[in-house]
Amino acid sequence: MFLQLSNLDVRYPGQNAPAVEGVSLGLPAGSIGVLIGPSGCGKTTLLRAVAGLVPALGGEVRLAGDCVSSAGRHVAPEARRVGMVFQDYALFPHLDVGRNIAFGLHGMERAAQARRIAEVLELVGLPASQGRFPHELSGGQQQRVALARALAPGPKLMLLDEPFSNLDVELRERLAQEMRAILKAAGATALFVTHDQLEAFAIGDLIGVMQAGRLHQWDDAYSLYHRPATRFVANFIGHGVFVPATLEQDATGVAVHTALGSLQNLTDCPLPSHYANAQCDVLLRADDIVHDDASPVRARVVRKAFRGSEFLYTLQMDSGLQVQAHVPSHHDHAVGEWIGVRVEADHIVTFARETAEA
Repeated sequence: MFLQLSNLDVRYPGQNAPAVEGVSLGLPAGSIGVLIGPSGCGKTTLLRAVAGLVPALGGEVRLAGDCVSSAGRHVAPEARRVGMVFQDYALFPHLDVGRNIAFGLHGMERAAQARRIAEVLELVGLPASQGRFPHELSGGQQQRVALARALAPGPKLMLLDEPFSNLDVELRERLAQEMRAILKAAGATALFVTHDQLEAFAIGDLIGVMQAGRLHQWDDAYSLYHRPATRFVANFIGHGVFVPATLEQDATGVAVHTALGSLQNLTDCPLPSHYANAQCDVLLRADDIVHDDASPVRARVVRKAFRGSEFLYTLQMDSGLQVQAHVPSHHDHAVGEWIGVRVEADHIVTFARETAEA
């Protein structure tokens, strides 16, 4: 692995709880990793520890095989050959684009410096922009210049801390896809921090979900969504609910009995003996719930959110159980209306039953 974190602990002075605790992950060369999680979960602290801006209390950080952080070793940030892009761009307003990029190219001959500036500006889609000043550029263009400046010295690793948070939603989504293409074209290895799931899915090869300083899961986007390792990941990623279920072994396999009907012929279904009294909670995503007027299972529309091509309906059954469903937008049902629903799933994710006391 190009970047390897092993049981990394980080604690700020005066704090009882560690900001990062026991985090292990590996990022192959040329890959883009993304850290997501709620505010205060430790994702930016983890990025700063990789950069060398905060020391490790325990565990270690290895970069290209070399230990750069551990309890007894701390390589200075400038010696790690790490490029950083921040959410506020950190461009020098009194310097033009060319001189902003040249700031990290000290010691290079003037001709070689000019070639490198032209190369990275071409890479980020801003050719012949050397003479423009930051205030003459849009937010998206400033972010591209910040990326070009970080890429110019040829860092071992790129670290990006919520680089799109100051941009509007539409620009953020487009720029995330463009930045992925730029990093891939540069052959860069990158670790990226965001709080936006769609951003993470758009840019990341591997995504880590953090909570309270701990890494719950480090995986690709598909696995995070369809095979979450913990209840927190299941709840944090996408739209879904936990539905009480009872497992039953029969002649054809394991049946899963829920208030929305019984499910059979499922992959990755545990045996009833895996849970106390064969009772568990099943994760049902909004795309697992299908609107079907012929279904005997009925649910009332309590909320709906228009998403263009579809609605996200929140539905409540007689028992009080609520589920969510993606429904094509030409099925425009009024709040309060009862509609038929059924589960359409080829696999399920189960968790131990969560009691009211828990």
